[in-house]
Amino acid sequence: MTVVLTWQQLHDLKCDELLDAADGWGALSTQADAARDRISDEMVRSLEATQKGMAAPAAIDRLRRLDRNYDYIRTESGLVRTTVSSLVYELVGFQSQLKNALDDAASLGFTVGADGSVSYPADGQNVVTNQPNPGGSVSADTPLMSRPPTLNTPHPGLADPNPNRAKAQDIADRIRRVLTAAREADEHFSTALGRLKAEPGLDVTAATWKDAAADLAAVRKVSGDYLKKTIPTSGTPAERHDWWTHLSPSQRDEYLAACPDILGNLDGIPAAARDEANRDNLQLLIGKLSGEDDKETRAKLDGLKSIDHQLRAGSDPPMYLLGIGDQGNGRAIVSYGDPDTAKNVSAYVPGLGTKLDEHFANNDLKRARDTAVGARLADPGNPTASIVWLGYDAPQFSSEKFLELNKLAENFAVMGDHDAKVGASAYNQFMAGISATHETGDPHVTAIGHSYGSLTVGLAAQQHGGIPGADDIVLVGSPGTEAKTADALGVGRDHVYVGAAKNDIVTQLPSKTEVSGTTVGTLLGGPGLGGYLGHKIGEAVDGPDQLYFGTDPASHEFGARRFATGDGPPLVDRGQLVASIMDGDMDDLPLPDVSAHSHYFDPDEDPVSARNIARVVAGKGNEIDHEEPR
Repeated sequence: MTVVLTWQQLHDLKCDELLDAADGWGALSTQADAARDRISDEMVRSLEATQKGMAAPAAIDRLRRLDRNYDYIRTESGLVRTTVSSLVYELVGFQSQLKNALDDAASLGFTVGADGSVSYPADGQNVVTNQPNPGGSVSADTPLMSRPPTLNTPHPGLADPNPNRAKAQDIADRIRRVLTAAREADEHFSTALGRLKAEPGLDVTAATWKDAAADLAAVRKVSGDYLKKTIPTSGTPAERHDWWTHLSPSQRDEYLAACPDILGNLDGIPAAARDEANRDNLQLLIGKLSGEDDKETRAKLDGLKSIDHQLRAGSDPPMYLLGIGDQGNGRAIVSYGDPDTAKNVSAYVPGLGTKLDEHFANNDLKRARDTAVGARLADPGNPTASIVWLGYDAPQFSSEKFLELNKLAENFAVMGDHDAKVGASAYNQFMAGISATHETGDPHVTAIGHSYGSLTVGLAAQQHGGIPGADDIVLVGSPGTEAKTADALGVGRDHVYVGAAKNDIVTQLPSKTEVSGTTVGTLLGGPGLGGYLGHKIGEAVDGPDQLYFGTDPASHEFGARRFATGDGPPLVDRGQLVASIMDGDMDDLPLPDVSAHSHYFDPDEDPVSARNIARVVAGKGNEIDHEEPR
C-alpha cells in the first residue's frame, strides 16, 4: 500500500536527522577510501617488495580485488550520502514554502484541515439581505465558480462574494503544489536510493562499474540543481580555486562523490582532489565502455585499463590523474609528482596521431615519467612534477601510410592548425589552473610541445598573455609554431629551446614553396626519390607555407636556443635502397625508419636530448649541450 505524504508529515519532518544519516554514509565512504589507500600503498607494495614465493602473486591478486571492492563501496556510499543530502535540500525548501502558507492562513484566522482544505470565516455583507457573507471551506480542487449552499448568495452559480474565499483558495492551492512537488521528489529520490545496492557476495567487475555509472547518472538526475549547477564551470581557474577553498571538507566530499567527471577535469581544482575524482571517474568510464565492440571504443578502453593498472601499481614519482574522459579521441592528463607542491613543473603536449589508447598509456606516459626522473637528477634538492597533457584532439593519421613513401603526404595533409588552435586555448586554461592551485604560487614552469603538439604550444604562447606561468618553452620534433621568431612566444628567445634530430624527417619538411626534393633527397640518399616525395607532399598542401607552420624552429632565423640531440637512425638503409633500385624492384623499397621523431625524451634511445630537456625543466637551461642552429 502506497503511503501518501501529508502536509503535517512534511511539516514535522526532522531534516537534521536525515542530514545525520547522510553524514554517516559520508563517514563510511571516507573509511572505505582510507582502507583502499592502506591496501594499495602499504599492503600490496610491501608484499611486492618483500615476498617472492609462489603464494605472493595470489595474495596480491586477492588484495587488489579487495582494493576494488573498497573503491566501489566508497563510490556507492558517497552516492547515498549525496542522494540523501540532495533530498534534504529539496525538502527544506518545501518545508519553507509550506510554512509560509500555514503562517498566512494563521494570520488571517483560517484553519487548515488534515486533507489540506482551508476553512475561512464570514466576511463582508450581502448586498441583498444585508447579512454577513458566511464562511466556508475550499480545497485545491474546488471549482473556481462554485459557491457554498446558502440562500445568502443572490446569484446561484456565481463566485462566492466572501473576500476570504479567494485568499483561502490561494493558500489551499499553494499547499497542494508544495505537497505534489514533495511527493514527486520523494518518489524520484527513493528510486535513486533503491539503485544503490550491491548483490550478496560482492565481486567488483567492469559490469559492476557500468552499473555504478548508471547509478551516478540516476543520482545526478535527481540532485542536479543541488550540486551540479553550483559548480562554477564558467569561472576562471582562479575563481574556481577560490570557490573550492571556501567549501567545508564535508561539502568537498559531496561534490567529489556526485560530480567526479566535472571536478576531475576542472582547471583550478587542486591536484589531489582532481586525482581523487578522476580515479573514481576512471572506473566509471571503464564500466561505461566495457561491452562496446567498435574499434574506437576498444582502443579507448585499452588505454583506460592501462592507466588504471599503472595507477594501482604505483610509481616513483607518484602519479596524479588530473584529467580523464572519452570525448573525441579521448582525454588524459597525468602528472608524475604533485604540481601543487613541486618547484619545477612541466607540461608536455603530444602531437600528430596521439589519442587515448594503449600506445599513449605506455609511451607518452613514459615520456613524462622519464622527464620527471631526469629533472630530479638535474635538480636533486627540489621536487618536480612532469605532466603529459592530452587535453585536445590531435590530428590523426594512418601509421601504415606514414611508412609508405608515396602516401606520406596524405598524412601531412591533415595538419591544418584548427586542432592546435582549439588545443592552445584549453592548454592555457589548464596552465592557469596550475598557477592558481600551486601552494607557493611561484613554480618554475616549462611548456613542452612535441611534433604537432609544438604547434599547439606555440599558438598557446602567442595568445594574449601567453602561457600562464611559463618560464621556458621546449619544442622538439617541431614542424613549426606559426611564429616568425622565438620572440613571439612571450618568454624571450633565450628561454625557447629547440631539439631537432638530424634524421627526424618532420623537422625538415619543406613548405610548398620550398618543395624541390633537396631536403628529402638528402635524407633518402638520392635527389630523384626525394624530389618525387617532395612533389607528393606539395600536392597535398593547399597554399604556400602550410606544411612548415611558420619559420623552422631549429633555424638561425627563428632565434631559439637549439640543444644537442642524437641523430636517430637513418630514414632508410642506403645499401638496401640502392639494391632495390638497381634491381628495378620499386615495389620492394625498404620501409622508412621514422623513430628518430620519437626518441627525444627517451634516456636509452637519445640520452643527450633527454638530459637536455630535463635540465631545462629543472631550471638549468644554461647547462644544456648546445647545437648550432640550421
